Amino acid sequence: MITLYHNPRCSKSREALALLEARGVDFRVHRYLDEPLDAQALRDLAARLDDAGALLRSNEAEWKALDRDAMDLETVIDAIAATPKLMQRPIADRGDRAIIGRPPEAILALLD
Repeated sequence: MITLYHNPRCSKSREALALLEARGVDFRVHRYLDEPLDAQALRDLAARLDDAGALLRSNEAEWKALDRDAMDLETVIDAIAATPKLMQRPIADRGDRAIIGRPPEAILALLD
Protein backbone atom coordinates (compact mmCIF):
# COMPACT_ATOMS: atom_id res chain seq x y z
CA MET A 1 0.00 0.00 0.00
CA ILE A 2 1.31 3.41 -0.95
CA THR A 3 0.69 6.48 1.16
CA LEU A 4 0.65 9.77 -0.70
CA TYR A 5 1.58 12.71 1.52
CA HIS A 6 -0.62 15.23 -0.18
CA ASN A 7 -1.45 18.91 -0.22
CA PRO A 8 -4.53 19.46 -2.41
CA ARG A 9 -3.52 23.08 -3.02
CA CYS A 10 -0.29 21.98 -4.74
CA SER A 11 -0.45 21.29 -8.48
CA LYS A 12 2.38 18.71 -8.35
CA SER A 13 0.62 16.90 -5.53
CA ARG A 14 -2.65 16.85 -7.50
CA GLU A 15 -0.75 15.51 -10.54
CA ALA A 16 0.76 12.70 -8.45
CA LEU A 17 -2.69 11.82 -7.10
CA ALA A 18 -4.07 11.71 -10.65
CA LEU A 19 -1.19 9.47 -11.81
CA LEU A 20 -1.88 6.93 -9.06
CA GLU A 21 -5.62 7.00 -9.74
CA ALA A 22 -5.11 6.59 -13.51
CA ARG A 23 -3.00 3.48 -12.92
CA GLY A 24 -5.49 1.95 -10.52
CA VAL A 25 -2.95 1.87 -7.70
CA ASP A 26 -4.16 0.97 -4.21
CA PHE A 27 -3.12 3.96 -2.11
CA ARG A 28 -4.22 6.17 0.71
CA VAL A 29 -3.99 9.93 0.97
CA HIS A 30 -2.43 11.55 4.02
CA ARG A 31 -3.16 15.27 4.10
CA TYR A 32 -0.13 16.17 6.17
CA LEU A 33 -1.22 19.76 6.77
CA ASP A 34 -4.42 18.48 8.41
CA GLU A 35 -2.67 15.60 10.19
CA PRO A 36 0.97 16.63 10.68
CA LEU A 37 3.64 14.01 11.17
CA ASP A 38 5.47 14.03 14.48
CA ALA A 39 9.26 14.11 14.66
CA GLN A 40 9.62 10.31 14.83
CA ALA A 41 7.34 9.76 11.82
CA LEU A 42 9.41 12.35 9.91
CA ARG A 43 12.65 10.56 10.87
CA ASP A 44 11.20 7.27 9.66
CA LEU A 45 10.04 8.86 6.40
CA ALA A 46 13.42 10.54 5.87
CA ALA A 47 15.14 7.16 6.30
CA ARG A 48 13.10 5.76 3.39
CA LEU A 49 13.94 8.64 1.04
CA ASP A 50 16.93 8.47 -1.31
CA ASP A 51 17.73 12.08 -0.39
CA ALA A 52 16.48 12.92 3.10
CA GLY A 53 17.72 16.49 2.70
CA ALA A 54 15.12 17.04 -0.01
CA LEU A 55 12.37 16.60 2.60
CA LEU A 56 12.41 20.34 3.30
CA ARG A 57 10.81 22.89 0.96
CA SER A 58 13.39 25.60 0.44
CA ASN A 59 11.13 28.22 -1.10
CA GLU A 60 8.96 28.88 1.97
CA ALA A 61 9.46 32.07 4.01
CA GLU A 62 9.74 29.97 7.19
CA TRP A 63 12.72 28.12 5.67
CA LYS A 64 14.46 31.35 4.83
CA ALA A 65 14.15 32.40 8.48
CA LEU A 66 16.05 29.31 9.67
CA ASP A 67 19.78 29.22 10.42
CA ARG A 68 20.73 27.32 7.28
CA ASP A 69 24.43 27.19 8.20
CA ALA A 70 23.57 24.94 11.15
CA MET A 71 21.14 22.78 9.15
CA ASP A 72 21.34 19.03 9.75
CA LEU A 73 18.67 16.35 9.41
CA GLU A 74 17.49 16.72 13.00
CA THR A 75 17.10 20.48 12.53
CA VAL A 76 15.12 19.85 9.33
CA ILE A 77 12.85 17.37 11.14
CA ASP A 78 12.29 19.79 14.03
CA ALA A 79 11.45 22.58 11.57
CA ILE A 80 8.94 20.43 9.66
CA ALA A 81 7.37 19.10 12.87
CA ALA A 82 6.86 22.70 14.03
CA THR A 83 5.77 24.00 10.60
CA PRO A 84 4.31 21.16 8.47
CA LYS A 85 4.07 23.29 5.33
CA LEU A 86 7.88 23.07 5.16
CA MET A 87 7.59 19.41 4.14
CA GLN A 88 8.20 18.77 0.45
CA ARG A 89 5.27 17.49 -1.52
CA PRO A 90 4.10 15.22 -2.81
CA ILE A 91 5.80 12.22 -1.24
CA ALA A 92 4.78 8.67 -2.09
CA ASP A 93 5.70 6.13 0.59
CA ARG A 94 5.55 2.38 0.04
CA GLY A 95 6.70 1.51 3.55
CA ASP A 96 10.14 0.30 2.51
CA ARG A 97 10.97 3.20 0.19
CA ALA A 98 9.66 6.74 -0.34
CA ILE A 99 10.04 9.12 -3.27
CA ILE A 100 9.46 12.84 -3.57
CA GLY A 101 7.19 13.44 -6.54
CA ARG A 102 9.11 16.22 -8.22
CA PRO A 103 8.38 15.67 -11.00
CA PRO A 104 5.19 13.76 -10.15
CA GLU A 105 6.17 10.92 -12.52
CA ALA A 106 9.04 10.08 -10.15
CA ILE A 107 6.58 8.28 -7.86
CA LEU A 108 5.94 5.70 -10.57
CA ALA A 109 9.28 4.10 -9.62
CA LEU A 110 7.52 2.74 -6.52
CA LEU A 111 5.21 0.68 -8.72
CA ASP A 112 8.00 -1.58 -10.02
